[in-house]
Amino acid sequence: MVDTEAENRIEQVDKTFFDDPHEYYRRWRERGPVLRVQFPVGEPVWVVIGYAEGRAALAHARLRKSMAGVAELMRRRNPDASMDSQAIALSSHMLNTDPPEHTRLRKMINKAFTARRVAVLRPRIEQITAELLDAMAEHDEVDLIEAFATPLPVTVICELLGVPFTDRTEFQYWTKVIVSTSGEVDERNRCYAEMASYLTDLVQAKRTDPGDDILSGLAQTREDDDQLTDQELVAMAFLLLIAGHETTVNLIANGTYALLRNESQFEALRKDPSAVPAAVEEFLRFEGPVDWATVRYTEEPVTIGDTEIPAGEFIYVALSAANRDPARYHDPDELDTTGDTSGHLAFGHGIHFCVGAPLARVEAEIAFSALLQRFPDLTLATSSEELTWQPSLLIRGLAALPVNLR
Repeated sequence: MVDTEAENRIEQVDKTFFDDPHEYYRRWRERGPVLRVQFPVGEPVWVVIGYAEGRAALAHARLRKSMAGVAELMRRRNPDASMDSQAIALSSHMLNTDPPEHTRLRKMINKAFTARRVAVLRPRIEQITAELLDAMAEHDEVDLIEAFATPLPVTVICELLGVPFTDRTEFQYWTKVIVSTSGEVDERNRCYAEMASYLTDLVQAKRTDPGDDILSGLAQTREDDDQLTDQELVAMAFLLLIAGHETTVNLIANGTYALLRNESQFEALRKDPSAVPAAVEEFLRFEGPVDWATVRYTEEPVTIGDTEIPAGEFIYVALSAANRDPARYHDPDELDTTGDTSGHLAFGHGIHFCVGAPLARVEAEIAFSALLQRFPDLTLATSSEELTWQPSLLIRGLAALPVNLR
């Protein structure tokens, strides 16, 4: 039976959502797996929180992901709230395109992130990890995000893409502003403009003086007489740079935080490093680095579960909620590094499944194995109540994670 009354029932959300979205999800489940949500700013959107419904929505052929379509729908719904042109250009990457264009762009990048190619990077990732842990060992207390969780994936993605590591402060700042739900629109647009200018110059350098890196390869690669345009390469660089470091930062930090609140599982994992890969999957399920998948929209009525969503609506899949759906996972609000994590949606599902998943898994496995062995007495250096979470619907991550090393 299609629920046509859901459109008239809207859940209100305030700033406390970012402190603990799972509290909201637990309450929303009483309403069902698909509902409308209203934030203090903007119009109501549809949010899918059920596992089965979320998995179906992620692969639904009639849910659109064209960035040009998103901008046009925003304009129609609110003529006074137009998207910045630089934001549209940078965001018009393969994650925000539909077939056949998505198929074409995905084909260009797939070879760069195969499990076999990522495996070749393992010795270098282990070296970077060891160097960061050596530097941490000189202190009794550090912010794990600043000292370890951030520089590891940032160094790896810079080397992989051919981005100067010395520019990390700038692109990390731009990223934080762009993915944040709070903040001034003017500042966000300024960051889009500065990042677009930076990546345009970088792409030109890869065209004229290519190196042994992914962006240079993409700049030179031709597939069936097809080559990425400059704008497509800039948008691809934008996606890979942001997704290639920000998500892994929070996978490492969120997983460490979860372990520090579960001493017995921390100790069990330290004693049995072979269990780390399975534990990483549980960290992804339990508190993954992406809260809501990027936006989709309807061009015609679409039924998700028992709810019919009209044409001209924005839809989000709350990956964090789906991964804690009690209809799919037993006791889902409890961390269990030996439990069933099969089918989790932390990397998405369907044609937009995260292309960097193999790299994120390898980085996380190396990071956790080395961290637990090097600092077996690791503890939180503050109370959980004093920690703050980033105000972002896209990214689920702490602002800082102070830890005692001894």
